[in-house]
Amino acid sequence: MGELPVESILTMAAGATESSAGEPVGLYPLLVLAIGIATVVGAIVLLRVNAFIALITAALIVSFMSPGAVGDKVTRVAGSFGETAGKIGIVIALAAVIGKAMMDSGAADRIVRAFLTTLGEKRSATALAASGFTLAIPVFFDTVFYLLVPLARSMYRRTNKNYVLYLGAIATAATAHALVPPTPGPLAVAGELDVDIGVMILIGIVVGAPAALAGLWFAGWVDRRNPIVMRKLQDEEDVPTPLEDHQLPNLYLSWAPILLPVAMITANTVAETMAKWAGPGSFWETLVPYSQLIGNPNLALLLALAISLLTLQIQRSPTLAQMSRSVEQALMSGGIIVLITAAGGAFGGMLKEAHLADAIKEIFSQDQQASGLGFLWLAFVVSSLIKFAQGSSTAAMLVTAGMMKAMLGDVTTLSFHPVYLATAIGGGSLVGSWMNDSGFWIFSKMGGLTEQETLRTWTPLLVILGTVAMLMTCLLATILPMAPG
Repeated sequence: MGELPVESILTMAAGATESSAGEPVGLYPLLVLAIGIATVVGAIVLLRVNAFIALITAALIVSFMSPGAVGDKVTRVAGSFGETAGKIGIVIALAAVIGKAMMDSGAADRIVRAFLTTLGEKRSATALAASGFTLAIPVFFDTVFYLLVPLARSMYRRTNKNYVLYLGAIATAATAHALVPPTPGPLAVAGELDVDIGVMILIGIVVGAPAALAGLWFAGWVDRRNPIVMRKLQDEEDVPTPLEDHQLPNLYLSWAPILLPVAMITANTVAETMAKWAGPGSFWETLVPYSQLIGNPNLALLLALAISLLTLQIQRSPTLAQMSRSVEQALMSGGIIVLITAAGGAFGGMLKEAHLADAIKEIFSQDQQASGLGFLWLAFVVSSLIKFAQGSSTAAMLVTAGMMKAMLGDVTTLSFHPVYLATAIGGGSLVGSWMNDSGFWIFSKMGGLTEQETLRTWTPLLVILGTVAMLMTCLLATILPMAPG
């Protein structure tokens, strides 16, 4: 991590930088930033206000404190909210329904059992980790954990050991939740930083896989040092009973809602990359308009949604009314995420209006290292602090992405691809999970662990996941910068 030059700090404290329009901005944007963050954290942590309301309130406060016509103070918040929702709203809603359909049809369960069959019972922890990582790409983490806990408990009954290892293996799925779209956090960060979703998927997997392996190793180490006996859950009957194999859908059909959108989006990324290398008039350039159509995330996930619902219909034969209720439940869950995500985008947009980029960029411009890897570490630390303060990885990613985009102004000025800034933010959002994080309680209550046991297992495990993801990000940014332009 590059050190912040003393001269830069003194310059910021003693004088004023200039905005992009040539006007001095001084320290005022930093004051606006501090008030905005204090509003978000204070409202969520101290007043227990819903994250959506806290973020919109902070966006309005920042907007009122920023330059601009009085009549535009509120409308520009709404405009920024709508712009963010337009980027990710449809995708998040579709992903929510896909996840619910895969759960209800048994497709998710089929994928898990395929990993177990391939890797064997001796590598059952690895199978759980691989299953969790894969499922957490289209399915929310709490849903993945709920799905896999019965398998972890049944494995313990067969082996009478390694319970913490099994739970920790499932918990490594949090890396995909923080790094790989179409889960809401990385999806929104990619949109905020103008990162191609295909690139985000590929780099997110490359960064997240080693982190998940490190987390799996740590879970085994903790299990050996502090083994915990599995306890009966208070609501044991609420844990779903695994279905028989013949009740599950075909493996290829089960995989399709995950692999199809990933393949379509990745194909567009490959075509666009090859077109840049091949130059004007090449075959790849003529292919790009069609790949952009096929690789549009909205279309890709819509097709995945059709497959997942078709699988549900074939496997469970629900009535139209039952199908409608299932879809509505998923959309209600996804709708909350859309609101919070768009509100985070509005907050970040208003930080841009405060000329935060012009006030802070000067600090880094005098130190190439600080504007490079140092900026990645800044994003990682800020995301970690926000996660620790208010507990939500998604909210931490949204707020930090808005801040970083506002500081940079133009992400193409980085010496590396902005996807690494996105993965640094995602890695930071994993660190600092404790009692204000819903994931903490999911791990504790569904695993049958006490709060103290969860603090000794879940919390350090998430630190390992986030830190290794950050180290991988720095390594890739150094050896494979893929600098824009």
